[in-house]
Amino acid sequence: MTRSFPSRSALRDFLESESAGGMLLIFAAILAMIVANSALGTLYHDAIHAVTGPVLTDKLGPMTVHLWINDGLMAIFFLLVGLEIKREFVDGRLASWDRRRLPFIAAAAGMVVPAALYLAFAGGTPGLAQGWAIPAATDIAFAMGVLALLGKRAPTSLKLFLVTVAIVDDMGAVAIIALFYTAKINLLALGAAAIILGIMFAMGRMGVKSLPLYLLMFLFLWYAMLLSGVHATIAGVLAAMAIPFDRTPGAPDSATSPLHRLEHGLHPWVAFAIVPLFGFANAGVDVGGLTVEQIFAPLPLGIAAGLFIGKQVGIFGSVWLSVKLGIAGKLRGATWLQIYGVAMLCGIGFTMSLFIGGLAFADDALLIEEAKIGILMGSLAAALVGFAVLRFAPLHPQHDAIESESDAEIAADGDVRDTSESGGIAAS
Repeated sequence: MTRSFPSRSALRDFLESESAGGMLLIFAAILAMIVANSALGTLYHDAIHAVTGPVLTDKLGPMTVHLWINDGLMAIFFLLVGLEIKREFVDGRLASWDRRRLPFIAAAAGMVVPAALYLAFAGGTPGLAQGWAIPAATDIAFAMGVLALLGKRAPTSLKLFLVTVAIVDDMGAVAIIALFYTAKINLLALGAAAIILGIMFAMGRMGVKSLPLYLLMFLFLWYAMLLSGVHATIAGVLAAMAIPFDRTPGAPDSATSPLHRLEHGLHPWVAFAIVPLFGFANAGVDVGGLTVEQIFAPLPLGIAAGLFIGKQVGIFGSVWLSVKLGIAGKLRGATWLQIYGVAMLCGIGFTMSLFIGGLAFADDALLIEEAKIGILMGSLAAALVGFAVLRFAPLHPQHDAIESESDAEIAADGDVRDTSESGGIAAS
């Protein structure tokens, strides 16, 4: 007999912690910009790039604070992403093709259109084409933080749609990192990583549920991936796929499930420490000497256009077409203007965009700084316009009744039964 967590449902805790963590991320990004453009700017940059560890690979050289955050702590972020992806696919809002249809269509369009816009603006400039994936990502924490500022005006169906699209979006980003931003492969190290991962899957088959043992294997896997040339953070997603868990359809999470226990344990650390720390370490751009020509250079302009224009066009356009063609149902309790507003919020690419930008232009610090400018411009514009649209958009005529019904469903079994008017993206 399985026990359930004594706290409220994982979904409610997830939404609220993502919202609070997103607000902290916003604060961390603003603080980084202030510090980087103050008298403390030199100290900020020196501290981030201070040597603090040994040489783990010849490629990276001596470990610095920045490397520990981007290659180390972010692997834990990707571990949580992997856990959420696995749970959603096996026992959540992506557990069937009917539920996957609209989020997959929206996420795919929300990656392709921004990438195409980026290439239209910057692809013709030598050395910039490899940045095409930078505006393809959505920062779930930042976007949820903006939604949290709206309070009860943001329908539950919009929050769940944003979360689900962002999770699918994360899957695409992980695949892009593995396929397009991988350095020269060390086959011996990659083979070692495959063996370690195989052992982890075998442990699950044998019924091993010891989280410390899985985390120890994750550490070994991370180091093998670091040596292999594939970005080390991919180890987090791979390890998550091997963590066993107990399915609990129509019921709260099981307290004996390793995946659920690890997800509950990691989420506060990732939301309130790792992601804000990453934002603080990566968002500090010195804008004091920026000129108009630099701001509107092909790289920042392409990224900003991809995030601000590409995301809203891709996501809102695909949702509208899907509903009109009968592929999916309209989001329950949300107006078209509100759906447009949340599509705009998907243009906040902050965390994952900064991460991909660092990979795309790893050997050119100037291009990384230009990429940060584009990411900040596009994300800020998407956040402000998306917030304004959702703040002033009229509510659905049955808003209060539908929200009360959704709250009751979450209290009953940890999730809502259906987030669409016709069951197109129902949740378990």
